[in-house]
Amino acid sequence: MLIRRATSDDAERIAALHADSWRRFYRGAYSDAFLDGDVVADRHAVWASRLAVPTETVVAERGTDLLGFVHVVLDDDPRWGSLVDNLHVMHDVRRTGIGTRLLGEAATAVAERAASPAMYLWVLEQNNDAQRFYVRCGATRSELAGVDAPGGDPTRLDGTRTNSA
Repeated sequence: MLIRRATSDDAERIAALHADSWRRFYRGAYSDAFLDGDVVADRHAVWASRLAVPTETVVAERGTDLLGFVHVVLDDDPRWGSLVDNLHVMHDVRRTGIGTRLLGEAATAVAERAASPAMYLWVLEQNNDAQRFYVRCGATRSELAGVDAPGGDPTRLDGTRTNSA
């Protein structure tokens, strides 16, 4: 397995993995119409924009297969520190240590390049698997907040949803 910093050439593969993850785990939080529609195009627009400039996005790959990625926003919040904005692992290789390794890469980036070593993230309240993973990695739940609609479009949400931090 190769771990490396993502480039703009990775946008399409990252978008596809991100969309697959949302379709599997965000059903009931995001509208079915959005998830069953062209969520890949939505995610591609996001990742093409993010990766157009140097970023703290790291990918894990084996050959041509993207196994997972993590995206960190350094020094995002004065209180909480750097935001682990996305961590997704290909469904078929979940629970093999890739997510833990990617989270470790995020922690290394924060330790080396951020003003504070603190990290935080948001997890959809319904995403119990992700919450258990982060607790096993040492996270503690501290608060709830509303979910922003993907692309700012409230029709993409299924009702009112919350994140936990």
